[in-house]
Amino acid sequence: MTERRPVQHPDWTRTAAIYQLNQRQLTPEGTFRAAQEHLERIRDLGASIVWLMPVHPIGEVNRKGTLGSPYAISDHRAVNPEFGTTEDLRAFVAAAHELGLKVILDWVANHTAWDHVLVEEHPEFYKRDRNGRFRPTPWWDWDDIIDLDYAVPGVHEYMADAMEHWVRECDVDGFRCDVAGFVPMDFWRAVRARLDAIKPVFMLAEWEERDLHDGAFDASYAWAWNETLHRVASGSAAPEALVVHYAQHQGSWPQDAMRMTFVSNHDHNHADGTEYDRFGDALPAAIVLSVVGEGIPLIYTGQELGNRKRLAFFDKDLVEEGDPHQAQLYGTLLGLKREHPSLWNAPWGAPMTRVPTSEPERVLAFTRDSGGDAGAGTDGADRSVLALVNLSPESATVVLGDGPQAGEYADLFTGETVRPDDGWSTDLPAWGFRVLRR
Repeated sequence: MTERRPVQHPDWTRTAAIYQLNQRQLTPEGTFRAAQEHLERIRDLGASIVWLMPVHPIGEVNRKGTLGSPYAISDHRAVNPEFGTTEDLRAFVAAAHELGLKVILDWVANHTAWDHVLVEEHPEFYKRDRNGRFRPTPWWDWDDIIDLDYAVPGVHEYMADAMEHWVRECDVDGFRCDVAGFVPMDFWRAVRARLDAIKPVFMLAEWEERDLHDGAFDASYAWAWNETLHRVASGSAAPEALVVHYAQHQGSWPQDAMRMTFVSNHDHNHADGTEYDRFGDALPAAIVLSVVGEGIPLIYTGQELGNRKRLAFFDKDLVEEGDPHQAQLYGTLLGLKREHPSLWNAPWGAPMTRVPTSEPERVLAFTRDSGGDAGAGTDGADRSVLALVNLSPESATVVLGDGPQAGEYADLFTGETVRPDDGWSTDLPAWGFRVLRR
């Protein structure tokens, strides 16, 4: 059996939360310079990693919509003039670093636009259909792109060189890698080693497979977490389904694997609906679980502004500001995450431990406790977070059983001091929650 090779997470990822920046839609200008004005606000929200959606030129051939998909790239070593220049990107990254933020680029390694520079320079880099023609990824409506062929060694070298280019040229801090499971693991392992030789990087896989954490990625998408929570919120699954998900995850995934927990992203927003559409009244509870449960949380552009619009993906469509409550909720939760070692990202934080209650079929209750031997608790202090989340559309009076939660806590949102020992009870409204810190 081959020994697993865990990656060395950069130290700055221990308290990190991710902000996905859709530079096309965030500002009227849709440029790096305009987005740069939002960096301080993003930092104050509590995010520390800014994920820029693809920054590269977009192909003209078979383009979708007016502006095209950012994932149909025509040159991996150039900047889309829609967003500005390489100098503008470099200035954006430098400004982020001044604020203590890190910047990762969205990277599309699996495919290119039909008119990518490689089509003329290296047509042998592409997969072909049975008639010898360039081939889009089958099964999806991805007819604006064609697949690269990683059986050709030159593809590996070209793509690795291009990724190194942006780390050296603009000092970016890593990559979010599109459809990472479509690209061979030997490429990802090799490129991770090459990038780490330049500087410590953070790698996020848009995929859900534990082997991606073997020598390549720090984090991967928690798609199953999101879908399970969506089914619970819509009434198509019982709350126990989320308990089953957490149990299976703890039993089968590496403890040092960061899983990205999210209630929205660009795919869901434009294809499936906003977080308001998908989670309804359960949305605040879902946000709480995305931050307080195990995982590295994501905020998608506009969430913190209360945007309720499904943003067009192939055309200009400005984010709209609405209810500011999401920003307030995220700010409070992410502040707790930064300050409380129990909630730090894998492998520094503490695992979730279920707390017995009188309402196990409706209420998820758990602690995360870094007291004792957790790597974060350097002073030996007993630090614990207790969360109770009503995953049903009915109110509940919850009585706690004999679990790991005994002691004195403060309510995160009210400041009230409570002792949630065996027999303690609290009332939770429909989809309500309490977060207590010790």
